[in-house]
Amino acid sequence: MHILSVIRQVPDAEENIKLKDGKVDLSSSKLVVDTMDEYGIEQALRLRDAAPGSEVIVLAIGPDRCEQALRTALAMGADRAVLVVAEPSLDVITVSKVVAEIAKKEGADLIFCGGQQADWDSQALGAATAERLGWPQATWTNVLAAESGKLVGKHDVDTGSEEFSLALPAVVTTQQGLNEPRYPTLPNIMKAKKKELRRNALADFNVTPKLESMGEALQVRSRKRTILDGKDVNTAAAKLVDLLRNEARVI
Repeated sequence: MHILSVIRQVPDAEENIKLKDGKVDLSSSKLVVDTMDEYGIEQALRLRDAAPGSEVIVLAIGPDRCEQALRTALAMGADRAVLVVAEPSLDVITVSKVVAEIAKKEGADLIFCGGQQADWDSQALGAATAERLGWPQATWTNVLAAESGKLVGKHDVDTGSEEFSLALPAVVTTQQGLNEPRYPTLPNIMKAKKKELRRNALADFNVTPKLESMGEALQVRSRKRTILDGKDVNTAAAKLVDLLRNEARVI
């Protein structure tokens, strides 16, 4: 089984984001593999280890700095990596075309990607890739195993969760709770430096970005700092509901 695990490099959750010349400037930020993508890498490794002869390929589509994220995935245990050098603002539909092309070239049977990217805040990559390939998909997966050439597991749906059985090839999006990703060990970090990391240019895939970034801004909201009097619980609760509905507009 050939497993393709798509990853994205994003700022660490505790990083402060800065703007420079109308663009997000990550030059001094700590960058990591997107957390939801880490669950995909770990699940790919577990499926490979349970099926001798299988292979895990990690794929990143972004600037040169994404090589660091790929090296992390290789240190976790992935067999080899592919970096498609592109602008970080590349839209998800264009990315899905590149992922689909790589999957075809590598003969992938299974594609993993995070359920939602931390910087894009998009849930579309898995669905768009599955549509391009004509493959079935399972989203927001929290239990997964391979049995007799198919996948079985459980995933979240609007009404709770449901069990599924999925024929290969397929696309699966991952989330917290699916597994506990391993940490790269020092010996594996050293081994990762010798593993194959192939670089391709975006032009190799004959894609045209659908989205042009005209400018970026950071959304900053000041806190209301409203303190409710808790002497009368019913009055405080009613006031809280009113604030959430009419000021915060979340209910």
